[in-house]
Amino acid sequence: MTSDANDPTGGSAVPHAPRIGEEIGDEQSLAAAIHEEVALSAHDPAWAQAFELERARLQALLPGVFLSIEHIGSTAVPGLVAKPVIDLLAAVESLDGVDVLIDQLCENGYTTSHEFNATLADRKWLMRWRDGRRTHHLHIVVRGGASWHDRLAFRDALQRDPALADRYATLKTELALKHHADREAYTEAKTAFVREAVERSRRD
Repeated sequence: MTSDANDPTGGSAVPHAPRIGEEIGDEQSLAAAIHEEVALSAHDPAWAQAFELERARLQALLPGVFLSIEHIGSTAVPGLVAKPVIDLLAAVESLDGVDVLIDQLCENGYTTSHEFNATLADRKWLMRWRDGRRTHHLHIVVRGGASWHDRLAFRDALQRDPALADRYATLKTELALKHHADREAYTEAKTAFVREAVERSRRD
């Protein structure tokens, strides 16, 4: 488990998404977003509002479908450097029939990779983008499952422990320089840190 979800960037990750007005842009914009390099930004307080706006949009679009929607990832931790992409963790009762839900989301501003999602046993991944850059990642998980608990546990650990957040920021900065052109390698290189933090939170 990693806090910033693995996401498809290779040639086999072909997204499925119709155009939705001007916001989504054209195929070239989508391709640029998929292959966007790793670039960290200083924490922006506006990220919290961006999350709230997207959560409200999803709840209005699909009333009663999501049991809870949480802000996760580094943009949810005040003061932490992050890729400027809002990560949303959306809880459902079951992943049965989730393909219908994914289709609805892809008709309303999201895209996904069916090939990538087929490799995920406990969650589904979608992305929003604009002007060639990712803006949101949506992670659909079962409420109460390991993916739900672990991602929230890591976020909460970073929020309550400034020293842990500082160490994570240092690691992220080093890895962003090392793997700036490989998002998957960047994410994978953080796995041990994230796992250790989650396991420690379970013991505390």
